[in-house]
Amino acid sequence: MKPHFKSSTFLLHKIKCGPFDNNAYVLVCRKTNQSILIDTPADPNVFIAIAESTKVNRILITHNHSDHIAGFDDVINAFNVPVSMSNYDSGVLDYDLLDDLQDDSIISFGNLNLQVLFTPGHTPGSTCFYLEGHLFSGDTLFPGGPGKTQSAEKLEQIIDSITKKLFILPPSTIFYPGHGDDGELFVSISEYEMYKSKNVHSQTFGDIDWLKS
Repeated sequence: MKPHFKSSTFLLHKIKCGPFDNNAYVLVCRKTNQSILIDTPADPNVFIAIAESTKVNRILITHNHSDHIAGFDDVINAFNVPVSMSNYDSGVLDYDLLDDLQDDSIISFGNLNLQVLFTPGHTPGSTCFYLEGHLFSGDTLFPGGPGKTQSAEKLEQIIDSITKKLFILPPSTIFYPGHGDDGELFVSISEYEMYKSKNVHSQTFGDIDWLKS
């Protein structure tokens, strides 16, 4: 399968899995062929097949919603490697090699360093990952708006996560969400500024569109 993106240092494979248009990602160091897997949705056969051509170093889970971990058993049976996930979300997985993800920590694989960004709001332990101008945003940020929230307080929390942890990254950053199409960070920043200028009602939450809400 042709990579979704490639640079001089890494390859990125983006695989759509399961009935909810989930994205799973394989990040590969070109120098060493070591890889990181991000999320384990349902029907991961193609995901596993691509990863099997690499030296899998670790599995990362962005958050604990069932569609992002429905294929976990299949993936972990194929690759007996450490799994990392925020302790705030990790109760859904019963697995001995589970490690907590610490905000601003670094996960190294091959010659690459992936930055951990703690971004609660969609879930208490939602986490994003950043590598060389590329952001893996889980269900925290999508093109057009934030991930779905369950209360006004959670919307405030996810917006705080997005503005303080993600919007400080280089505006040229490309981001890859847990579902659907890629996004451009500078576009999201601009759309959020328009949303903010509208003084949206403080009790708003749920599915938010920066330009339509």
